[in-house]
Amino acid sequence: MAMKVYGDEMSASVARVLLCLHEKNTEFELVPVNLFACHHKLPSFLSMNPFGQVPALQDDDLTLFESRAITAYIAEKHRDKGTDLTRHENSKEAAIVKLWSEVEAHHFNPAIFAVIHQLIVVPLQGESPDAAIVEKNLEKLGKVLDVYEERLGKTKYLAGDTYTLADLHHVPYTYYFMKTSHAGLINDRPNVKAWWEDLCSRPAFLKVSPGLTVTPTTN
Repeated sequence: MAMKVYGDEMSASVARVLLCLHEKNTEFELVPVNLFACHHKLPSFLSMNPFGQVPALQDDDLTLFESRAITAYIAEKHRDKGTDLTRHENSKEAAIVKLWSEVEAHHFNPAIFAVIHQLIVVPLQGESPDAAIVEKNLEKLGKVLDVYEERLGKTKYLAGDTYTLADLHHVPYTYYFMKTSHAGLINDRPNVKAWWEDLCSRPAFLKVSPGLTVTPTTN
């Protein structure tokens, strides 16, 4: 039976899971969850994720939530299919994948999430973005990207010379970010720009990107 992913394609966290599934050439069923109608807050969904956030994944009798936990599970279960996203055959390489995945989760994501939240979610709620929050987090993001620029001057991808979860996890929010007027933070760093152009040219991304339809404001 195919895995079931519950969520909305426009969600960056859902897209993260879909990217992983496509990279692993794994069959799945996307079960739509209407975020605007707050279906992720209904008891039927809360039984899968008590925090009321997408995505959730069901694989036979296993239910998971949190997109990075889901991608780690998919990559491990289907380690011999598609792209090797974890470098599981080499413990040192696998450790570097985990290291840069942690960097994404704890340094990159909080900053870019805050910016995208202000430029997408807040306007959808009928409010105006907080420019101070945007600027504060753009500064944080710039510092992270400075580290990436140096790293990517040494290796093609963050964890080495092959594409892994450490790169994949960055893709959906960066895609939304590049549609804002702040894309220069990526484009002005040659190594980061080349890395991003590589990531968004992958076949898996080309399958997922049509679902990323929300347009950020340009503030």
